[in-house]
Amino acid sequence: MNILQINSSARSTGSESTRLADAIVAKLSASAANVSLTRRDLAAQPHPVLDEATLQALFTPAEQRSAEQAARVALDDALIAQVQAADVIVIGSPMYNFGITVQLKSWFDAIARAGVTFKYGPTGPVGLLGGKKVYVAVARGGMHRDGPTDTQLPHLKMFLSFIGLNDVQFVYAEGLNLGPDAMAKAQAQADAEVNAVLV
Repeated sequence: MNILQINSSARSTGSESTRLADAIVAKLSASAANVSLTRRDLAAQPHPVLDEATLQALFTPAEQRSAEQAARVALDDALIAQVQAADVIVIGSPMYNFGITVQLKSWFDAIARAGVTFKYGPTGPVGLLGGKKVYVAVARGGMHRDGPTDTQLPHLKMFLSFIGLNDVQFVYAEGLNLGPDAMAKAQAQADAEVNAVLV
């Protein structure tokens, strides 16, 4: 089993989404033989944002790219290769200002490649990364689940489905900033969810 873990918190330590992602990976690793883990921390290894120079590089035919353009595209290629090689993807996704982090958005921008991870068919886009299991550890300071302030979850579901990742399981930790008791309760509930979805 090839596991790809993506930590998207801006925090290098003390991140609840990373803690939960680690717990999911540990549970997966304990239940399978021959596990290979690739862990990418987007705070420690930030990926360049999608800017004009990157767009120019991506839309320039490979044989016409400058050395600088080729090097920039190669950074995205490496992330795509990691996703393609994975059997299971585990994403730690905290909510920042009602959405995903800029770190995760940059990763999404890097792995969304027409003709590689999705294509356009006669009825619309078709994801090309099917057959993988995805676990997403979602952490929030407040309470947003199933409410109008939860724009994070629809974004995650829509993007993952767009590239063909439809077998997605979410684990939640909410109310982390509502005091020590609320944090302890949130962590206990999240740990119980991890144990429930990974039997």
